[in-house]
Amino acid sequence: MKEVFNSESMQTLIEKGIDLGIEAGKSIIIAVVTYFVGKTLISLVNRMLSGMMERRNVDPAIQSFAKSLANMLLMILLAISVVSALGVNTTSFAALLASGGVAVGMALSGNLQNLAGGIVILLFRPFRVGDYIEAQGTGGTVGEIQIFHTILTTPDNKKIHLPNGALSSGNITNYSKEPLRRVDFTVAVEYGEDIDKVRKALREILDRDERVLQEPTPVIVLGALADSSVNITVRVWVKSENYWNVFFETNETIYNEFNRQGINFPYPQLTIHQG
Repeated sequence: MKEVFNSESMQTLIEKGIDLGIEAGKSIIIAVVTYFVGKTLISLVNRMLSGMMERRNVDPAIQSFAKSLANMLLMILLAISVVSALGVNTTSFAALLASGGVAVGMALSGNLQNLAGGIVILLFRPFRVGDYIEAQGTGGTVGEIQIFHTILTTPDNKKIHLPNGALSSGNITNYSKEPLRRVDFTVAVEYGEDIDKVRKALREILDRDERVLQEPTPVIVLGALADSSVNITVRVWVKSENYWNVFFETNETIYNEFNRQGINFPYPQLTIHQG
C-alpha cells in the first residue's frame, strides 16, 4: 500500500507541476507579447504626439518636456500591464508600493525636485531650445528640456545633462535672449603712436563692416596707459548671431591693417636707469 501511495502521490505532483508550468508558460508568453505590443503602441503614440505638436508649432522646449513626460507615464502603464499579465495581483502590488511610499519618496525626492524645476523653467522661460547659456559652471546650446534634465551641447560637441532642480534655482546667463550684443576689443599700441591715426584706422575698419551697427554708436577711447602699451578700448554692437564672427574677424583685420599702416604693436619693455 505504501508503494502505491508513493507512486500515486509522485504522479499527482508531476501532473500539478506540469499544469503549473503550462500556466506559467502561458503567463510568460502573454507578458512577453504584452511588452512588445505595448512598446510598439508607445512608439506610435510618441510619433503621433510629436507630429501633432509640430503641426501646431508648439514651442520646442514644451515638445521635448511633453514627450519625455508622456513616455515615462506610458512606460509605467506598460510595466503594470506586464506585471498583471504574469498573474501578479496589481492591487497587492499597489499596496506594496504604498507601504514603501516613504522610502520611495525619499529615494525619488531629487527627481521630484528636478520635475518641479522643469515645470518652473517651462513657465518662466529663462531660456529656450537653441539658446546658448552658462549655468552650473558650464555652457552650451540648449538641445532639449526633459522632465528631469536639460541637455546642453558644448561648442566642442559634448552633451551635458543639467538637473532641472538646480538649474531652475541657480544663476543662468543667457547669451541668446537679447537680439543685440556688445563686442569689446582692447587694442594695444606702442607708446609714441599717433592716437588720432589709430582711432581713424579703427573707425575705417568698423565702417567697412556692415555687421557693426551704427546705433548704438561705436565707442573708440583710450582705455588705459599700461606698463608697456597704450590700450585702446573699442566697443561695438552687433546682432547676437554675429558676435563671434565679428570678434574674430575684426581682430584679424586690425592686425593686418595696422601692419599695413605702420602702426606698431607693443612688446614688453623694462627700462633700467643706472645711477
